[in-house]
Amino acid sequence: MTRFELVMPKMGESIIEATIIRWTKSIGDNISEEDVIVEIATDKVDSEIPSPVDGKLTEIFFNEGDVVPVGKVIAIISMEGEEGKAAPEESAPEVHPSEPDKKTSAEPKITDVPEAVPSRFYSPLVRNIAKQENISLNELEKIPGTGKDGRLTRDDLIKYLTHRSLPVEKEVPSPPVLTRAAVQEGPRVLASPGDEMIEMDRMRRLIADHMVMSKKTSPHVTSFIEVDMTRVVRWRDRIKDEFFRREKEKLTFTPIIFEAAARVLKDFPGVNASVDGYTVIIKKNINIGMATALPNGNLIVPVIRNADQKNLLGMAKTINELAGRARNGKLDPDDIQGGTFTITNLGSFGSLTGAPIINQPQVAILGIGVIRKKPVVIETDEGDMIGIRSLCILSLSYDHRVVDGALGGMYLQRVAEYLENFDLNRTV
Repeated sequence: MTRFELVMPKMGESIIEATIIRWTKSIGDNISEEDVIVEIATDKVDSEIPSPVDGKLTEIFFNEGDVVPVGKVIAIISMEGEEGKAAPEESAPEVHPSEPDKKTSAEPKITDVPEAVPSRFYSPLVRNIAKQENISLNELEKIPGTGKDGRLTRDDLIKYLTHRSLPVEKEVPSPPVLTRAAVQEGPRVLASPGDEMIEMDRMRRLIADHMVMSKKTSPHVTSFIEVDMTRVVRWRDRIKDEFFRREKEKLTFTPIIFEAAARVLKDFPGVNASVDGYTVIIKKNINIGMATALPNGNLIVPVIRNADQKNLLGMAKTINELAGRARNGKLDPDDIQGGTFTITNLGSFGSLTGAPIINQPQVAILGIGVIRKKPVVIETDEGDMIGIRSLCILSLSYDHRVVDGALGGMYLQRVAEYLENFDLNRTV
């Protein structure tokens, strides 16, 4: 019988490892070609690994929650035929169910689940939750599990925490647990009876960590400018139906603003940069990240590469395609890598404006507010008059270590000039 080695695939140039989220097959299961064997995650993108062969799953070398380097053998599929090469010894590490998660054990410990020999396997995620909630191993052993062979799942533990009695008034605060949240100076919050406890999913944890890191890394300053979008609105209203009939694509205001932002970045390269210690790295390429809200409430930022080289048609098609794949969970790992500047559309949810957090290691992020009609004073040769104009507030949050108010203000001003003087006779 031939042994086929299933390895952790390479999913992008900068991806060196991935986390095993869930095994969809168990040892002894018969596998057909293209059957999904395991779900993995890298940074913000979840992926599935299908089987390239028919056979039986005979060995699994990593547990759910383990972080595995690219190229490492994660499982063996036995196929009918001659005996093949066995999995390399270094590719099949011995997995001890009682062994704690490497990432967790590397962190300093103040309070740990008491050392003892467990009677069943606990995943690294379950161990982390137990540690954060100060649940002893003895208490953990008494919680009923609904997983395979009575295994305690994350949902089992969350349900237990939600319903267990919490003495509030007489509770003696236990020593703080030095978790990632504690390192980020988050206060310890105790739940009261009846409160609902919802564990952050992996993506929300990544977003939270990234945002806290950004605020600690960069001194944020935000500048605002009100832009008269009337010419853009008139042009778009006139051409959008024809554009849709011809291209089968919607033409929103987003690609128009992205085009302006990309062109102006060429004039102010200091905004398209990163910081390494005391070195400023001016980026050659203009790769704009597009903050996209997902149906589950999370956020992802696919990247439009070489945005300054795209015409308006190309920009519109790229934005629509990336947004659609993001919402359907079809992005590839490379789709979210390499951004040099980010734009977030705050107006899509009715916000007038906002002060977005910089997407590290970039130095600036542009926020687009809602476009609203307002009465404004219009200066003419015959004097001032009141008119109805379509206005939008743009905000720019920037890293004050390297972007001063003058540079940030000039960038915003130039974007506004580009939009306010939009060519009404332009064709797409």
